[in-house]
Amino acid sequence: MFTKFILRPSPSLSVPLSPLLKPVFSKPCTAVCIRRIAVASLSVNLDETLPYGPSLSKGHQPSIEPKLSQQDTEYLFDENRFTRVFDISALRVSADRCYALESQLRGHLLNWPRIRNIARVSGDEIDAELQKYFNLSDDEPLDSLNRRIYGKAEGDGEKLSPVLYRDKLAKTFNSRGYKKFRNLARLSRPKRKTKMETKEVTDSKRNGCYLVEEVVDDQSDDEKGEDLSGLIGDGEYRLGKWKGSTRLLLLDERHAYKSLDELPEAIKACLKGSLFELVRCKLTLFYSYWQMNEVLEALLPKHMIVPSSFETVGHIIHLNLRDEHLPYKNLIAKVVLDKNKPKIQTVVNKIDAINNDFRTMQLEVLAGNHSLVTRVVENGLHFHVDLASVYWSSKLATERQRLLTCFTRSDVVCDVFAGVGPLAIFAAKKVKYVYANDLNPHAIDYLERNCVLNKLERKIEVFNMDGRRFIDAIFKSQSSRPITQVVMNLPKDAAEYLDAFKGIFRDMERSEGLTLPTIHVYGFSKAEDPEFDFHERIRIALSEVAFEVKMHKVRLVAPGKWMLCASFVLPERVALASPISDM
Repeated sequence: MFTKFILRPSPSLSVPLSPLLKPVFSKPCTAVCIRRIAVASLSVNLDETLPYGPSLSKGHQPSIEPKLSQQDTEYLFDENRFTRVFDISALRVSADRCYALESQLRGHLLNWPRIRNIARVSGDEIDAELQKYFNLSDDEPLDSLNRRIYGKAEGDGEKLSPVLYRDKLAKTFNSRGYKKFRNLARLSRPKRKTKMETKEVTDSKRNGCYLVEEVVDDQSDDEKGEDLSGLIGDGEYRLGKWKGSTRLLLLDERHAYKSLDELPEAIKACLKGSLFELVRCKLTLFYSYWQMNEVLEALLPKHMIVPSSFETVGHIIHLNLRDEHLPYKNLIAKVVLDKNKPKIQTVVNKIDAINNDFRTMQLEVLAGNHSLVTRVVENGLHFHVDLASVYWSSKLATERQRLLTCFTRSDVVCDVFAGVGPLAIFAAKKVKYVYANDLNPHAIDYLERNCVLNKLERKIEVFNMDGRRFIDAIFKSQSSRPITQVVMNLPKDAAEYLDAFKGIFRDMERSEGLTLPTIHVYGFSKAEDPEFDFHERIRIALSEVAFEVKMHKVRLVAPGKWMLCASFVLPERVALASPISDM
């Protein structure tokens, strides 16, 4: 008998929880015996008013009293409150016919995300009556044979005679070498991970978030008050006793309360001539099954926007919470950490805007360990980063790759604001040489470390100087190579540094042949026409109008605020301008 239930809101708490988290039964459950048979997934009590698929609004909770603990003024929630039990039906079929029937019944099987519609029955690979004959280990048959032939086996006390032992070695030698040979060292080789092992590991991780159990009614027929014989296939659908291993094909939730006669004719047609059984199952979804947004929707107050976007830097997740989220920041951080383990170990939130010369972010650790030193892998290169002292943005990875397409193997790149070197190190793999500079001494320390880490220290020269001073020094240095590409990725005020290029070649003879570099400068704009606005700022900084500028919109960093990249060849009039400009 399937039990009906109703939902009612939970009592008010200091941290509001959704009413969906506390379903209450309208009447007690019928006593049943639960026999665990497989690890698989969940199903739902079909409610026509709710959407298809699993939901925290469906199913019912097991009889676990929810708890809310308080530690260090941080409210935590009980993960058991997200456990949901669903009643479904399943077809027990022979393992030999399982995959053929799965293909034929595809439209009638459970089709929920992260759930397999085939439940493997543990301990039922062979007939139960034959199970006792297959419990012997690999060595026991050989020992039994030796005792029958020689009266004793290896390990019984007295060792075999050298003649018999040599004869045994000759018979047991195979391609695996000396695995069982006495008095010889066992060779140690790393175990290869086969495709089957990889699949089993993936399945074990996935199956840990749901469970399938068969419901077996332990009451007598008089106490049941209900005839459930229709749930068992008979007649032309029932051929005899089970032989060998079986599998469960989980039926769709719309078939949860149907008997065999009520099943669609398409299912019956596929099952003709096959041995099968229609059984009831309870499928349980645990906290680990539900995705981050589903849990947060249940935890946060109604109509509050659920935070869904964040930046990942190595083992750290960087959040940008709104003011309305701050009272629930610890709950949000716990859910984010739980749903992204084991790769993610730390969750931080930016508590202030970037307003210092070193472009470092003010971060607050909300969950996990307090280490902000991490290792980032981007397109095959490795970078050490300390978010407490340097700047890093994984969102610019696509932009860095786009900029690399503008470089050639003969280019010499000058990165004025290099940071820890994401662009400079990528460019060093392609161009002839790179000059990298940053004002932050901590960033320079990590830049040098990353150059060595990626084995590119011979193609990068590192400087720790102010941007204007670096531009003036690198272009006037007699030992520096002719620079062909200049990158200025400091969007807040990089355009203000363009005046450093005025008269940069004024001391050089015109006959020497100038190599005018291509400049890529980044900036922000909140104007209605951001491209025109940034173009005007560049022209004002260079005091030059007649030159072509190519604009590229990088990304929308905030509502109405664009990050742009302007690329242009340095005008000759700007490069040769005298100290008192005649332009």
